[in-house]
Amino acid sequence: MKRIILLPLAAKALRKHRVDAERILSKIETYARDASTLANSVKALQGSSALRLRVGDYRVIFEETDQEIIVTKIGPRGSVYD
Repeated sequence: MKRIILLPLAAKALRKHRVDAERILSKIETYARDASTLANSVKALQGSSALRLRVGDYRVIFEETDQEIIVTKIGPRGSVYD
């Protein structure tokens, strides 16, 4: 399992969206355990090395290394890409 690192901006977003935070974290942990299970929900962002994980109406923007998943942003679909 890869180690999950939440940057301060992502941690703040989770606190803001407390109702869905458990579901979002669960999806991130599932992806960290076995990336192939959520392959359809993860896409590369154009012009960036970042990836996007879809969790309902929320999007999780993250960078991935061999040992870590670094979550940079979490937010509603319309505003997370700004």
